[in-house]
Amino acid sequence: MPTEDAHGDRSRAGALLLCRAEPAAVAPLAHLLRDHMLLTGAGDGWSVLVPEGRPWQNGGEPVDRVLTGWATALAVAAPWPVLALWWDADRAGYTLAAGFRRPVGYTWLANGTAAGEDEAMRTFAARLGLDPVLDVQALDHLTRPDPAADAHARLRGLLAVLTRAGVTLPPGVTPGAPTGRLREAALHHTDVRRTHGLRQTLRAELDAVERAALAPWLPWTLTPQARALAAAQLASGLPLALWGLRRRSAGWTAAGALLLAHGLLGLAYAVTHPRD
Repeated sequence: MPTEDAHGDRSRAGALLLCRAEPAAVAPLAHLLRDHMLLTGAGDGWSVLVPEGRPWQNGGEPVDRVLTGWATALAVAAPWPVLALWWDADRAGYTLAAGFRRPVGYTWLANGTAAGEDEAMRTFAARLGLDPVLDVQALDHLTRPDPAADAHARLRGLLAVLTRAGVTLPPGVTPGAPTGRLREAALHHTDVRRTHGLRQTLRAELDAVERAALAPWLPWTLTPQARALAAAQLASGLPLALWGLRRRSAGWTAAGALLLAHGLLGLAYAVTHPRD
């Protein structure tokens, strides 16, 4: 029997993570989220992660909270923005995370009624470098009443705007679809890859240094940027992980763990491999 709570039938919840980077750059960090995912391209300069959804389907926390934690973790650990799209029986929305800036998001009720602030849409457009006139007008339309548009249609409208920024989701990977159907569609993509756990990730990072787009920020480059990023990740990761554990929040705990893992890796590499 499906589990129901304040956010409705969790079996109807789902999510996608859009990263403004190629899959080769996303893969080393995506592994650290500790949830099995499928990763594939989503247009020119974009990738999409399709999660299994265990944190919210197994009676855990709401899908929006998990996705906000994941998006924040990925964006802090990388120099590209992350857009989380999520939905459940009662609502749908997005969260955009970019660096250490506060995430911005918007929510629609199931019938498409806007439940966010208009300023969030303008911030969203600015952080993604969208057209300040045409794209912002299209985004503003998503905040206006429209009896013919439910929450899933609002997300599809958001993606329509993002096509001008290069986003093209694989066929069948559509907001609102059940998690199983999303994964099935992603598996048909020729370049799809699976993400695994922390141990495999660290090995994959070492193997992928030459082709990673994050080179100046990776610990083995021993650059000032890499050392500064490692220290910042440690300083923010520990309190974030502890806060997530206290709140029993899988998303925020994963975010803290990701930051801690990268911070420790960076500092350990700097100590064991001093620059000549």
